[in-house]
Amino acid sequence: MRNMDWKDQRNLTMLCDFYELTMANGYFENGMGEKEVVFDLFFRRIPDNGGFAIMAGVEGMIEYVRNLKFTREDIEYLRSQKLFSDKFLEYLANFRFTCSVWAIPEGTPIFPNEPIVTVKGNVIQAQFIETMLLLTINHQSLIATKANRIVRAAKGRPVLEFGSRRAHGADGAILGARSAIIGGCAGTACTIAARDYGVNAVGTMAHSWIQLFEDEYEAFKAYAKLYPNSCTLLVDTYNVLKSGVPNAIRVSKEVLEPNGYRLKGIRLDSGDLAYLSKQARKMLDEAGLTDCKIVASNALDEYLIRDLLDQGAQIDIFGVGENLVTSRSEPVFGGVYKLSAVKNDAGVFEPRIKVSENVEKVTNPGFKQVWRLFDKKTGHAIADVITLREEEIDDTKPYEIFDPVHTWKRKVVDNFTAKKLQVEIFRDGECVYESPSLEEIARYCKDQVDNTLWEEVKRFENPHKYYVDLSHKLWTMKTELLNSYKK
Repeated sequence: MRNMDWKDQRNLTMLCDFYELTMANGYFENGMGEKEVVFDLFFRRIPDNGGFAIMAGVEGMIEYVRNLKFTREDIEYLRSQKLFSDKFLEYLANFRFTCSVWAIPEGTPIFPNEPIVTVKGNVIQAQFIETMLLLTINHQSLIATKANRIVRAAKGRPVLEFGSRRAHGADGAILGARSAIIGGCAGTACTIAARDYGVNAVGTMAHSWIQLFEDEYEAFKAYAKLYPNSCTLLVDTYNVLKSGVPNAIRVSKEVLEPNGYRLKGIRLDSGDLAYLSKQARKMLDEAGLTDCKIVASNALDEYLIRDLLDQGAQIDIFGVGENLVTSRSEPVFGGVYKLSAVKNDAGVFEPRIKVSENVEKVTNPGFKQVWRLFDKKTGHAIADVITLREEEIDDTKPYEIFDPVHTWKRKVVDNFTAKKLQVEIFRDGECVYESPSLEEIARYCKDQVDNTLWEEVKRFENPHKYYVDLSHKLWTMKTELLNSYKK
């Protein structure tokens, strides 16, 4: 059972960009506050030039929306700005979220330009939640995506999240640890995250423990007596091969084994990890400690882990910190939140589009949904298709997909299953979705990556570009809107 009191006690309603409030006041004063609209949250580019990203942050989005409430202090602060009408401030004082929200579940592989969150409701509310939705989905999807890359590089060896002390604040540490678990990490050193999310708390010791004792052997001996069932010793404080590993072996033989215990592991945190791990493995094996694991840390990322394994490093477990929890190589997940439809007086959603000279910034209009087409024979994802909300894809018949820019690139797919990716989260302001446990999300993510994505999509360099296409009806709507702006 998660204990989220540390977050529930905070009112994050005012964690918004100021323009969301000034625009809301403008909508209200111009009689447009009840205008029903649709916004899409999507991203344009996969971090680290990868082949896919991992969806995360839906639970945080739910917690935020459920707790939306303007306090008396919030209202007085806004009044002091002398920009907002009294009637608008009264509206905020009685604010209640009534929008409907759909999202792709956490742990799902996601791709550029498809709506990963869709919000439908009055424009004031739908616009107001923009910043916090982006903040939540951007950050957690970024870390889950980075963690998944690192975990895949480890080729089945456990990866532990060690990044709290280098994270960007408390939320960066806690939610970063949560996202790392979604991406595939086997545990976290962040104790509060382990407690609140019910995952493995992991850790060994710091160099200071060893330095505090008269010598390394005495430090190891004291630790082994305290934690005989889970004894992993840090062996690089002084000299890995001349003192660290020999002292670890000595403690195993003199302290642990006579009492029926085994040395669980040694940890390397500096030096040439490939060379040291191979030499340490040889020493441990010769001492009969073939079951003793070697843990490695020290500024690791997916590329270094891959290279270490290619060089024959004898590493069983990787502890990864700053490069994971901050996604140091690419610390921004470029999610955006754009208006895509407005309901007219006849009750019909009219499409809206953002036009740009930069082709990648032209948005997809309309009230939409996204489908994933799976090959029935292999179970692999063939393509994603964005359609208008009212469209259905009949997977009992062949279906033609085509590149929305290079339209001559076409393919007819058959023997496939079509699945809607978005699920309903809020219906008219009421949450209708029960979040899975973090363990369930992590298992789902692993299954989706392992069993539905082609290996070519999972390459670190120059991955195959996965197809995200538009239905013919949506493509025609977008083309007609673009042509109308040429006149």
